[in-house]
Amino acid sequence: MMSTKAVCILSGGLDSVVSALYVKKVWNLVPYTITFHYGQRATEERRRARAFSTVLGSHAHKEIDISFMKDLYGSTNTLTGADTIVPEKFHQSIVVPHRNSIFLTIGAAWAASLRVGILVYGAHADDQNYPDCRPKFVSSFENMLNESDFDAINLGLRKRIRIWCPAKDNIRKTELVKIGYNFLGDKIFDTWSCYLDEAHNSLNRPVHCGACESCINRKSSFSGANIPDKTVYAT
Repeated sequence: MMSTKAVCILSGGLDSVVSALYVKKVWNLVPYTITFHYGQRATEERRRARAFSTVLGSHAHKEIDISFMKDLYGSTNTLTGADTIVPEKFHQSIVVPHRNSIFLTIGAAWAASLRVGILVYGAHADDQNYPDCRPKFVSSFENMLNESDFDAINLGLRKRIRIWCPAKDNIRKTELVKIGYNFLGDKIFDTWSCYLDEAHNSLNRPVHCGACESCINRKSSFSGANIPDKTVYAT
């Protein structure tokens, strides 16, 4: 690796946390973490992202408020639409239009100011239902980012951006679980996957609903990795 640092998009979820941990542990890169409030219903995400930025030893952590996106999205998806039903299986209603494009563009702007050449997010090989998680998108978007800053890169003023996500190396979610558990142990169960944070335990603390598509994928990934799932679910 030419760079010694990486800007990592951190949602607080299992995929993004383990991806950031991977480039830190395997590539020996110092993570700079960034998380977004885009009007999503799962506000618990940001608290978990903040906590894991510390666990990761992030050199800097930024929380970016782009909640105005909720107004632009309207009722186009269930993750920002307050009165919509979140499905148990994949459905187009859970695709947030251009979300990763926005995250990566803002992350790249920060990377440019830091002279960082690695941009990381948590898309993995099982995310094929989402166009902005596929390797084809990653390659195209990487080219677009570098073309948009071509002159400064060519003059050596800024770094050429390389986007990395587990999907580029065909890493599936079960493998991410194994990697994360190897590095984090039971701390991995503190990651947040639920699309909602409406369910609470007897101590009035938010717990995973256990019924949305993301919770079901989380359960399946721990089962597939043969790791007992200690995540607390409402159902």
